[in-house]
Amino acid sequence: MSNLIPTEKNDVRSWATDLDQNTIEQAERTASLDFVHKPLALMADAHLGIGATVGSVVATKDSIIPAAVGVDIGCGMIAQRTTFTHEQINPKLSKIHSKIAKAVPSGQPRSKNRSAGSHNKTIRSKKLDRLVRDAPSVKSDKFNAGKIAAQFGTLGGGNHFIELATDEQNRVWVVLHSGSRGPGNLFAQEHIGRARNLMKKVLDKPLDDPDLAHFVQGTDEFSAYISGMLWAQDYALENRSQMMTAVVDVISSEMADAGFKVNGGVTEGASIQCHHNYASCEIHEGVELWVTRKGAIDASVGRWGIIPGSMATGSFIVSGLGNPAAYRSASHGAGRRMSRRAARRQLSAGSLKERMRNIAWNDRADALLDEHPDAYKDIGEVMNNQRDLVSIEHKLETILNYKGT
Repeated sequence: MSNLIPTEKNDVRSWATDLDQNTIEQAERTASLDFVHKPLALMADAHLGIGATVGSVVATKDSIIPAAVGVDIGCGMIAQRTTFTHEQINPKLSKIHSKIAKAVPSGQPRSKNRSAGSHNKTIRSKKLDRLVRDAPSVKSDKFNAGKIAAQFGTLGGGNHFIELATDEQNRVWVVLHSGSRGPGNLFAQEHIGRARNLMKKVLDKPLDDPDLAHFVQGTDEFSAYISGMLWAQDYALENRSQMMTAVVDVISSEMADAGFKVNGGVTEGASIQCHHNYASCEIHEGVELWVTRKGAIDASVGRWGIIPGSMATGSFIVSGLGNPAAYRSASHGAGRRMSRRAARRQLSAGSLKERMRNIAWNDRADALLDEHPDAYKDIGEVMNNQRDLVSIEHKLETILNYKGT
């Protein structure tokens, strides 16, 4: 059963056993809002975020909090099983890593390199054409068709990654984590700011946290946000699909060079996709609500999802149990136990290299120190805490990890 956090009105329900006081107080502050459906649900990976807690499910009535959805709208996962075994692909891991780095741009734009992490040539895609055509209106001159196209099929930085991993049958999977990139960020930032400014005008006193500013259903601001948010979620989903195609093509090419027959394709079964930073309109307890999963996945009955650990600890392929107490949700990963700054201060490059032994990776320990596995919670504990939310279908062990630096 869940671990209830004692609050005055029991407005917060938690599956997390590794929680600090600041995270609890943040969740309670969000739950105290009168338009938030009680209780707010904290997933097993919950930790401090901006506005709403990362690893929280916030259900709102006739309202939505843009900062709770966050700036990487539609961030999530995709996984695909391949026809190859670890033994077959292992000799090619180094070359596959290098070619993924060429096929999938990663990292973030920088002051000296504004095109970093973007494609130099526009991808030809009907899906991209549709996304450009249907893009929301954003005031920033950085939000344009060129940016939408240049970052389509790109990974980003931070905790975004591409991995190859093996299941219990030694079969290789491709697992990928990314979101709506710069276009989604620009849209989100504009509307988070718009919500803050609106609240200043209509409230008698300031919010305890300005990032809890919201739009009310029925207003032009709400409609504009929902429309653009759904577009960004679609962009993120198609972005992941585009990268998956690129990675599968790399694997196919390399394995063909090694003498394997790939004419019949190198994948098996359908891919699995899941958002974990998003909002959707759903019915819970007979009430229509906007359910914001900030670092949480849809775990409806039988729905498949992906829950990653950290860059050395693998991932879980799961199916949902539909627990209504958690708004049919589950955690989106292990969750951070250290901030990026704390990880860089307390952890060592040497220990990161040790943890990544026998894994093909960027091998840039100084640049990736804030992604050290020890900066994250124990994924085994997280999965144990949510055994009433999901069933584990596959436990994946990492053999290759590619990240933006």
